[in-house]
Amino acid sequence: MTNSTEITWQNWGRTLTVHPNLIVAPTSAEEVCEVVRVAAAEGRRVKPVGAGHSFTAIAEADDILMTLDGLSGLLGVDRAARTVTLGAGTRLHAIPAMLGPLGLAMENLGDIDAQSIAGAVSTGTHGTGIGFRGIAAQIAGAVLVTGRGELLRVDARHSPELLPAVALGLGALGILVEVTIQCVEAFDLHAVELPEPLDGVLESVFDRMFGSDHFEFYWFPHTDIAMTKTNMRVPAGEGRAPLTDARRWFDQTFMANGVFRATCALGRALPAVVPSLNRVAARLSGSRCYSDVSSSVFATRRTVRFTEMEYAIPVDRVVDALTEIRAVIDRSGWRISFPIEVRFTASDDLWLSTAYGRRSAYIAVHRAIGEDPRAYFGAVEEIMRGLGGRPHWGKMHGLGSEELAAAYPRFQDFLRVREELDPDGVFANAYLRRVLGDHVVASGGAAERHRN
Repeated sequence: MTNSTEITWQNWGRTLTVHPNLIVAPTSAEEVCEVVRVAAAEGRRVKPVGAGHSFTAIAEADDILMTLDGLSGLLGVDRAARTVTLGAGTRLHAIPAMLGPLGLAMENLGDIDAQSIAGAVSTGTHGTGIGFRGIAAQIAGAVLVTGRGELLRVDARHSPELLPAVALGLGALGILVEVTIQCVEAFDLHAVELPEPLDGVLESVFDRMFGSDHFEFYWFPHTDIAMTKTNMRVPAGEGRAPLTDARRWFDQTFMANGVFRATCALGRALPAVVPSLNRVAARLSGSRCYSDVSSSVFATRRTVRFTEMEYAIPVDRVVDALTEIRAVIDRSGWRISFPIEVRFTASDDLWLSTAYGRRSAYIAVHRAIGEDPRAYFGAVEEIMRGLGGRPHWGKMHGLGSEELAAAYPRFQDFLRVREELDPDGVFANAYLRRVLGDHVVASGGAAERHRN
C-alpha cells in the first residue's frame, strides 16, 4: 500500500476531523480481507466508516480509512425464519424498501435513519419502546473480517457464543461485511403527538411507557412543556392515515429544520432570548395524530447539526434524572436551545449494550454547532453516573476503560474476544484505547477455534 496526498474526512456533527493516509473502497469481502492482511503485515491500522453519524471518535481513521459503501444491498432472505442478510454498508433508510415487498419490517428503529447498518449496530443505536430492543439486539448473525484478514461467520450454528460480543462490537473485533437481521411481520404505527405540561408527563411516565408500544418525550429547557410521542403498533394497512405531503413538509422541513435552525442561530448570537424562543417553540409544537408504515413514523429528517451526549440509566431513575437536570440548568445560568430527549427500551444480553441486563431510560442532551458543550455535558454526565448510567458509545462522553469496566459485567469477556480476533490491534484507534484499554496479547490459541 502507498500513502495518498492529504485527505480530510469529517463526521456529521463536525466533532471529528481526520486526515487518513489512505482511503480504500472494497466491493467484496475478499477485498476487505486482502486490505486487512496487507495492513497487518505492514503494521498499519484500518478503520471502517459508515455515514459518520457518531459524535465520538469511534470511527477515527488516522491511517487507512475504509468505506463500506461498496458492500451494500440485500444479500439473502429466509422468509420462513423472517431473516434478511444485508451488506454492512447498507443505509438504514434504504432497508424498508427492501423489506416491504417481503412483508417484513425491523422490530424497532431510531429516529435517524442515515446510518449504515454496520455503524448503527456497532455503536448501540436504539429507538424507544419499553418492550422492544435496540438495533444490535435484532442481529441474528454476522460475517466479519478479523485482524488477521480472515472471514469469521457468527450465528446460531457458527461460533454462537461470540454473537453477544460481535453484534455490538464497537468496531474493535473486526470489520463487519454482512449482517443478518431478525425481522418481524410488517406493521404500521398509530402516532399521537401532543405538547403537555412536563410535571404531568413525569407523574404518569411509567403508566405511559408500559401502556403503549413506543413512548418518548422531549422537554424544552426553560419551559414547563414537553412534547410527547405515543405510538401503537397496528396491522399493516389497517386504517392507514398518513400525514399529507403539505403537513409533513410544514412539520419536518419548515418547522423542525428551517425555523429551528434560525432560532438556534439567534440563540447563539443572543443567549438571553433562548428561554423566550423555547417557550414559543413549545407553543408552536402542535398536536397531530396519524398512522403510517412503521419506518415512516420512527424516523425523521434532521438537517440542523448539533453535538450530543446520551446516557442510559435504570428505567426507575428517569424522574430523578430529569429533576436533577432541571435543577442544574436553573442554577447554572446556561441557555439551552435544544430539547432534552427521553426514550425507553427493553433489556438485552449483548455484553456492551447500554441496556445489558436492565430496562433502560435514555436521556440525550444536545448543543447546537458553534456552542461549547463541555460544561453542560459534564454536569449532566455527573448526574447520569450517579444514577448508574452508561454512555452511548457513539455519542460524546468522558469515561475511560476503568469506569466502563465497572458498568458492564461482561466487559472483561469482551476484551478477551478482542484479543482473540484482533490480537495486534489492527482496528484500534485512540477512542477504543480510551474506552477499552490497551491490547494485551492473548494466549492459548483461542482465536484458532473460531476461524472458519
